[in-house]
Amino acid sequence: MGIVTTSASVSLDGFIAGPQGTGFEHLFAWYDGGDQEFPSANPDVHFHLSPADHRYLSAVMPQIGVLVVGRRLFDMTDGWGGTHPLDKPVVVLTHTVPQEWVDAHPGAPFRFVTTGIEDAVAAGHELAGGLDVAVNAGEMASQALAAGLLDEVVLDLVPVLLGDGVRFFDAIGPAPYVLDGPDVTPGERVTHLRFRLRPASDDTGPA
Repeated sequence: MGIVTTSASVSLDGFIAGPQGTGFEHLFAWYDGGDQEFPSANPDVHFHLSPADHRYLSAVMPQIGVLVVGRRLFDMTDGWGGTHPLDKPVVVLTHTVPQEWVDAHPGAPFRFVTTGIEDAVAAGHELAGGLDVAVNAGEMASQALAAGLLDEVVLDLVPVLLGDGVRFFDAIGPAPYVLDGPDVTPGERVTHLRFRLRPASDDTGPA
């Protein structure tokens, strides 16, 4: 079974979005920072990466089998029109199933879970086929961390200060959480930092 990971483009002060949904032109600029096209399953979304970022994503994306997102992101994107740009199945954690959307997108690889983050991640493992489950940063990642489900944290660190907005983690419950790493991959106006969460019972080794 794959691990549970979370990743996002994040500002130097820890935000994955600025106030009122601003700042994305800075956070996502590295997705258009070069001339190497990266595959997108959505014709309305295009990626043009630097060589370093293309190598990085080409190594990372095949490890991910499913995405777990919250209802807010689903609504913001209208469920990506039924096809996520990364061509992965999607589990949506929500209070209510958007039946009108489901009826309008028959066959879309989306599963809606209404019974909490544990069941959403379990559904993700079921769909991932042994690959990793990627939980969206923000509220979903915070819930997964607090529930002891998260194995890995990846920061696509962008050199911008947003000052306020949506944090990568918020309201995560008892702290501290100790992580090992990072593994560092420099990119174009971004640095990819990969950390592994240390099991709570493991108090040995370097911090």
